[in-house]
Amino acid sequence: MAAQIPAEALQLRSLVRPDQTLELSLATVPVPEPGPNEVLVRIEAAPVNPSDLGLLLAGADVTTATSMGTPDRPVVTALIPDGAMRGLTARVGESMPVGNEGAGTVVAAGASDAAQKLLGKKVAAAGGAMYAEYRAVDVGFCLELPPDATAADGASAFVNPMTALGMTETMRMESHTALVHTAAASNLGQMLNRLCQEDQIPLVNIVRKPEQEELLRAAGAAFVCDSSKPGFMDDLTAALTQTGATLAFDATGGGTLASQILSCMEVAANATATTYSRYGSAVHKQVYIYGSLDKSPTELTRNYGLAWGIGGWLLTPFLGRIGLDGIVRLRERVAAGLTTTFASTYAAEISLRGALALDSLAAYAQHATGQKYLIRPDLDK
Repeated sequence: MAAQIPAEALQLRSLVRPDQTLELSLATVPVPEPGPNEVLVRIEAAPVNPSDLGLLLAGADVTTATSMGTPDRPVVTALIPDGAMRGLTARVGESMPVGNEGAGTVVAAGASDAAQKLLGKKVAAAGGAMYAEYRAVDVGFCLELPPDATAADGASAFVNPMTALGMTETMRMESHTALVHTAAASNLGQMLNRLCQEDQIPLVNIVRKPEQEELLRAAGAAFVCDSSKPGFMDDLTAALTQTGATLAFDATGGGTLASQILSCMEVAANATATTYSRYGSAVHKQVYIYGSLDKSPTELTRNYGLAWGIGGWLLTPFLGRIGLDGIVRLRERVAAGLTTTFASTYAAEISLRGALALDSLAAYAQHATGQKYLIRPDLDK
């Protein structure tokens, strides 16, 4: 290993303790030697995605968080509610690294040709444990960044871009022709809006605030429905009738929104039906829940016939469905549109230590639209 690479470095850890508390801390861990088909990446940027928060926070109540330790080594603890704790038995006592994706410079490489070709290059990487100063990653989980791209440009090159592409691919695979997306003003939602415009896919965006509707319309979205408005159901039905959308991806999960979408899809389908059926429309309507912004139970009012489905959707199983060739095809498209179609924006950049500051923790734990945080380990230097 090159002399300039330290023997040890910092890594953010999440621990569920037996006393029903969460502990977040920075651990000093050995910097690994890359294996034959691995590269060692000096992490320069890693996003805090909603998909990271489940592992990072373990369902803890962040309003109870307290900080101790030292400025260099803060330790945050927070209480975990009974309901969340019941699902964490296997985690108790195990200090876990966090961070699904990130980007940085390859500073050491294994012996394989593929690994050696990345030496000195900036790459985006996936594979977990990215909230760290260094991470050894298999080359199969790396994406070489264009020469003019920064680590911040590439930090979110996997989860959101591949999810957006996964949604449009699922639409085609399941013979739908248009999409519905909730929490649509998020980084992912804005990305999906650009992708659907590029691919000429009709997209119905559902948001929760007037300013979010304005944001998407300014970005060229043709169909935006604000669920806070009294006429939301009528607006949604009209958009579904115009687009013919019968597939929805719901980031909220809880509450009545999934059921409302199915109800409006049924009305839209019946608006063009030529015959009556006591069993409702024969057009299949599908909602996939892929997030949990609303942690309350999912409520269904079954007034949409019998041709419908609700299920979960997760990126990793989807990638398994399309296989290596499909993954490579999607990754090539991400690389080509990294600073355009698949660009991400951040509300703030924080260091590894800053990620444990109580004000930052409270902010990124809210999943608030437009409040995506980027961790930059180099800010600790």
